[in-house]
Amino acid sequence: MTPLLGLIGMLGLWLLFGWLLSGIAASWLSSRKGYGEKPGVAAGLLLLPLGVLIWLVIPAREGSEWKEDGPLPKRRGRGAIDIEAGGPGLEAASSGDEASAEG
Repeated sequence: MTPLLGLIGMLGLWLLFGWLLSGIAASWLSSRKGYGEKPGVAAGLLLLPLGVLIWLVIPAREGSEWKEDGPLPKRRGRGAIDIEAGGPGLEAASSGDEASAEG
């Protein structure tokens, strides 16, 4: 009995990876353009690389991340913390300050 992975073959495995990557890329593009992830996944998985090209041509909606930040998201530094959203360690620092002020 031959193992199942041996029947797929290397070419089939690479084609599977390409199929999945086109779905991921189209989903990311459609989400950034303000249409949600589901239309991108559908286009990417059904139309293969053509779905990614279609999402590159479709115009972005007003207020979408694509319109506000541009085609690629802005990168943050490694230690950057969004103060408004809170971050790891911010609660502990504030509770320690309150405890020292009370005592």
